[in-house]
Amino acid sequence: MKAVLFDLDGTVTDPGVGITNSVMYAVRKFGIEPPPREKLYCFIGPPLRESFSKYFGLSSADAEKAVEYYREYYRPTGIFECSLYDGIINAFEMIKREGVAVALATAKPEIFAKRIAERFCFDKYLTFLSGAALDGSRDDKADIIARALENMPGVTAENAVMVGDRSYDVESGKKLGLHTVGALYGYGSAKELSSADALAKTAYETAELALKLLKTDDL
Repeated sequence: MKAVLFDLDGTVTDPGVGITNSVMYAVRKFGIEPPPREKLYCFIGPPLRESFSKYFGLSSADAEKAVEYYREYYRPTGIFECSLYDGIINAFEMIKREGVAVALATAKPEIFAKRIAERFCFDKYLTFLSGAALDGSRDDKADIIARALENMPGVTAENAVMVGDRSYDVESGKKLGLHTVGALYGYGSAKELSSADALAKTAYETAELALKLLKTDDL
């Protein structure tokens, strides 16, 4: 069995507004005036605890508190301040028509990823959804990808593709032996994604390139 694993933020959905609004809400709780929105796009993708420490210099304890504040805004409001990328549903449909499984492998907490998949009605395309744990015990992207593979019988790293818009999506996929596609339409640059096996300019193109990497019969 073959599979294509997709990152969520910046690959399936554009979460720019919801994530940055949540970050702004969190840092203001510490009396910090946040920078302009575009300066906070770096929060899209990586684990939140790591980002709050890296970009705002918060201690481990304060970074943990910042995540709690972030979720005060994100749970009721920020979670749905996002939109599907044009062509992503068509990409899922193309992959499924080829008899290839579609899965989600995201550093977003799994409970939130499931709500988004259900709200935007793409959960029906997914064979499995692997996300992070709320308590931070499962944050590493490679662990999240490995968990998806383990829960899709017959799928191995050699017959799977990881699609994502940030370097750690590509690097984690390659670390495990998957083919990789970089999503240039997301929040990562061509330079950041240069180690990917292929680069997609649109969401629809992710399916075309992934299927070529998997060497399906008609492509």
